[in-house]
Amino acid sequence: MAEALKGGEKRWEDRSWTSGDGLKLHFRDYPGSAERPPILCLPGLTRNARDFEALAERLAGDWRVICPDMRGRGDSDYARDPMTYTPAHYVADVELLLAAEGIERFVSIGTSLGGLMTMMLAAVNPQRIAGAVINDVGPEIDPVGLARIREHVGQGRSYETWVHAARALQETNRQIYPGWDLPAWLRMAKRCMVIGSGGRITFDYDMNIAEPFEAEQGPAPAPEVMWGIYESIARRPLLVLRGAHSDILSTEVAARMKVRGAATELVTVPGVGHAPTLDEDEAIAAIDRLLARAE
Repeated sequence: MAEALKGGEKRWEDRSWTSGDGLKLHFRDYPGSAERPPILCLPGLTRNARDFEALAERLAGDWRVICPDMRGRGDSDYARDPMTYTPAHYVADVELLLAAEGIERFVSIGTSLGGLMTMMLAAVNPQRIAGAVINDVGPEIDPVGLARIREHVGQGRSYETWVHAARALQETNRQIYPGWDLPAWLRMAKRCMVIGSGGRITFDYDMNIAEPFEAEQGPAPAPEVMWGIYESIARRPLLVLRGAHSDILSTEVAARMKVRGAATELVTVPGVGHAPTLDEDEAIAAIDRLLARAE
């Protein structure tokens, strides 16, 4: 597992909470100012708390940053019932985390699935959202990108070395990050993979998260429902990020999100697809502007 170290010490505390069905779920807690609302970082479908290392390292101290592993990812327990790998269950888990930590107001930064979760959290009580970043997803998901995700999720591949893992990621995702060199792919591999029990490099999630897809439950509520949910968060300070080559968030849907959100800033991150890593200069600057509005 990658470790973000500074001065020889971890910048975060490993902590846990319990889901409604008894799973022990993990989160990284980066300490920060109690005068500001904490930042909740919600990852994509096959990703985990490590996805936000660079962002959390940059913001920690000024902000408290909470990076959870959803059920079946990272250091969280795998679900007993694979059909609980759905956005509604993830949101219910996060609600219990917020309750356990006594958090009544927060900033949410969500990538892909995490962006859908951010919208769903706002639907319950939009006033508790001090601000939000929705990274490369919207109320309507492009079927081209959804088909690509269905093809790759849950395949259970493993690799002999980190270099082999990085090369495999490059082979399947070079169109998403065409400018990356091998060190960048190695960093990505260590974000989304782990050394398995047999010593081989494997993806750090339960392969059964694919089952709801196979059952055709879909990744989120229907678009007409999601647009209604989006209206809740669009009244709050909101940043929508879109990768210039995204096959998940179309230019048309992103433009409609901007029009329907009076406080929405839409930023296109050049040279990347789905999804921006939030390490790009354009994303960093846009997030800083959003946080200035959210204090």
